[in-house]
Amino acid sequence: MVGSQRAVVLIGFQKMGNLGLGYLSAVLRRAGFRVQVVDIEVPEAEILAAVQALDPVLVGFSLIFQFYIRRYGDLMRMLRRNGVDCHFTMGGHYPSLAPAPTLEAVPELDSIVQYEGELTVVELANALMAGDDWREIEGMVRREGREVVIHKARHLLPDLDSLPFPDRDFEPTVILGRLGMPLLASRGCARTCSFCSIHTFYRTAPGKVVRIRKAAEVVREMRHLHDTLGVTMFLFQDDDFPMFGPKWKAWAHGLVDEIEAGGLARKVIWKLNCRADAVDAELLTRMRNAGLYIVYMGLESGTEEGLKTLNKEITVEQNLRAVALLKAIGLRFEFGFMLLDPSSTFASVRQNIDFLRAIVGDGCAPATFCKMLPYDGTPIRDQLAAEGRLKGDVCTPDYDFLDPRLDRFYADLARIVDVTGWVHGDAALTMQLEWAHTEVAVIRSLFPALPDTDQYEAVLRDLTAGANARLFEVVEAVADVHEHRRGRLPDPHALRGYCAEILETLLTERDAFIGRNQDVLLRALAMAA
Repeated sequence: MVGSQRAVVLIGFQKMGNLGLGYLSAVLRRAGFRVQVVDIEVPEAEILAAVQALDPVLVGFSLIFQFYIRRYGDLMRMLRRNGVDCHFTMGGHYPSLAPAPTLEAVPELDSIVQYEGELTVVELANALMAGDDWREIEGMVRREGREVVIHKARHLLPDLDSLPFPDRDFEPTVILGRLGMPLLASRGCARTCSFCSIHTFYRTAPGKVVRIRKAAEVVREMRHLHDTLGVTMFLFQDDDFPMFGPKWKAWAHGLVDEIEAGGLARKVIWKLNCRADAVDAELLTRMRNAGLYIVYMGLESGTEEGLKTLNKEITVEQNLRAVALLKAIGLRFEFGFMLLDPSSTFASVRQNIDFLRAIVGDGCAPATFCKMLPYDGTPIRDQLAAEGRLKGDVCTPDYDFLDPRLDRFYADLARIVDVTGWVHGDAALTMQLEWAHTEVAVIRSLFPALPDTDQYEAVLRDLTAGANARLFEVVEAVADVHEHRRGRLPDPHALRGYCAEILETLLTERDAFIGRNQDVLLRALAMAA
């Protein structure tokens, strides 16, 4: 065992890049600690070996989604059984908002770091290293016998630029040889959607809810990653990218100014997340010209009642207008959508399908949807509990619909879609079509003009439009069976064959397109190296 006098191990999901762990790692390194970030998805034997080799004073676990609490508990028990006896702490949305249930579910934990943890975790590590009493540190939760003691919450960081750039101990996204990395321009969300724990997380702690970095600092980080790692794709992970309202819109224009002044406008591309009511033609056209290539919007519902239930504070018309505007200025969009929520009826399901037809029936993007889930720490979860409709447990939270026929409808729909591998999972048809559309957007932005890109994209749109239409028919057929007792459930075997056929056609068309243009693509990569 090598060991270290000042060592910390951080464990969490690293897929798509965990900037939360990255910031914790960076501040701990700045404080003089050796830090290793470990992906929880690697084999347990590798995690154990990494912890034993470093012999840390502290192991920190990052848990955002409550579904994985038992998985984390199993890992901690394995570490304890194998002689790891240092301090275990945990941070993230769920443990911050439900500290007592977290400590009850995972007895191996010594503490919880609530809310933003950069300052707290450094104080904790220093106290443990010095043998000092850590139990009164601001922002900590701990046990005192059978009681759970929640100390004064630490203020949210007022100045995000006081933090070092986050460590990125994960693999970049790679599309045709171009490297992508996540980035943050802000923290917090000013909205109060009923299904989301993000605003609860930031509002429960004292301090300003939304903090925005200086545009110049954001671009300095982009330049650093571009120059040192060759990153040309930046994926902003802001919960709500700052561009809504006069003040944030001015900041966004300033970001474009900095990108242009820094000479990055023709060298990098970037993606952001926003709401439909922030979509502004003038601003987004400037952003597009400075490298913006994809906009993700949480549309969530195509009915007024659904949007009201989810407290989106937006209208169906605003959602439709935002999609139309993005199409008009040539910006690709992705979206989140909840086919079902606690207010759902068969009529709303059909309205939602009509809405999806309106926005992606042309094949501009693959259709996607899910059922709203009641996360701990959200207003809608508490409302469902008060109504006696909440069911499941921390790892499988669920609820009953007002119309019990909808429960049976969703059970059949989820089974059919899951069996066919259509909507969810990396290998699903929707995800593969999404990747193909993204690849085209990257080619158009970061490679020389290819003579047959328009023809290939037309084929891709036709495939996507056909798949979307078939998916909508499946949803409506299942609804007919359960609402009207009309027709039969779609055959999963036949649908599985349909998905496989579309995927085979997609792969054939994509490989032929890339093959025809391979020399041009490789030369462009060689010139950029």
